[in-house]
Amino acid sequence: MGPPLFVLGVRRSGTTLLRVMLDRHPELAIPDESYFIPQLAARHRGRLDPGAFEDDLRRLPALAAWGVAASDVRARLRPGATVADGIRAVYELYAARRGKRRWGDKTPLYMRYLPLLERLFPDARYVHLVRDGRDVALSFLSVPAGIMTESWGHPRDAGAFACQWRTEVLAARELGRRAGDRYLEVRYEALVADPPRELERICAHGALVYNSGMLDYAGTVDVSRKAHQQSLLRPPTPGLRDWRAAMAPGTVDAFESVAGDVLAGLGYTVSSPGRAGGPSPRARLALAAYAAKVGAWKASGAVLQRTPLWRRRHPPLAGGAGQDEGPSTPSNASRMPLSEK
Repeated sequence: MGPPLFVLGVRRSGTTLLRVMLDRHPELAIPDESYFIPQLAARHRGRLDPGAFEDDLRRLPALAAWGVAASDVRARLRPGATVADGIRAVYELYAARRGKRRWGDKTPLYMRYLPLLERLFPDARYVHLVRDGRDVALSFLSVPAGIMTESWGHPRDAGAFACQWRTEVLAARELGRRAGDRYLEVRYEALVADPPRELERICAHGALVYNSGMLDYAGTVDVSRKAHQQSLLRPPTPGLRDWRAAMAPGTVDAFESVAGDVLAGLGYTVSSPGRAGGPSPRARLALAAYAAKVGAWKASGAVLQRTPLWRRRHPPLAGGAGQDEGPSTPSNASRMPLSEK
């Protein structure tokens, strides 16, 4: 098996589109969002207790949705296995069930846990999909309530979302500086304008042979219960969002006052040249408040994950494979902040 391939990107940046295309590669399996890596890493340190690890796996909606049996994961664990070995075994089983030898992940939540990914998977390769943050804001803020996970720092307007977009984009680029040639940055706009060229780049980066079948996803993905992913019914389409036409001037200004310098640094046009110089004083305060909220949310989650309360909040799942995965449906979405903690 080769190294894992992580698709990185801020929510609504097109990462689901890229995941669907890559998952159609005959050698690579990338499931829907997992959410469980930070939980398992917090709960299991040093050498694994196989029984305790198996018990925790039985409580994770993702494994039930993926058809991965906790007992099969335990059977793969060797003496002295670590949590990274256990997590790898989960993904390896998922890939093997689909006749594939490589695995990857696409979970935008992990943009807040990049150092953890690096510690667990030092050989991982990363594809960071970057999209104009103003278009991402339009998409993010249009998603109905209850669909996406919501932490303490969940944005409610373009200025607040700019704090998230800026923070996560810069964090991934910092990871890229550490990871060197294991990191590849791809523009969403280039991906939808010329999918074969960009997928060839991504495959080369991931030590995969390009396969044109990756583009044959339209009409094969079940989005009947995912109102926010209906664009997957069509081939890659440029211009699905256009902030120039759809975003009010005041909203553009609110976003650019926080992240205009990052937009400009990525090569995107900024509506006001003055916004390319860095966040305004007011924006710096907003960024500090956002960082404090996210930091407190992560810290409280890490504490909770190490207590018996985590198991009380995550009882063993009945029914096994075939259950729907929490973050994809409104009925389970309300549980996800607890799951992430």
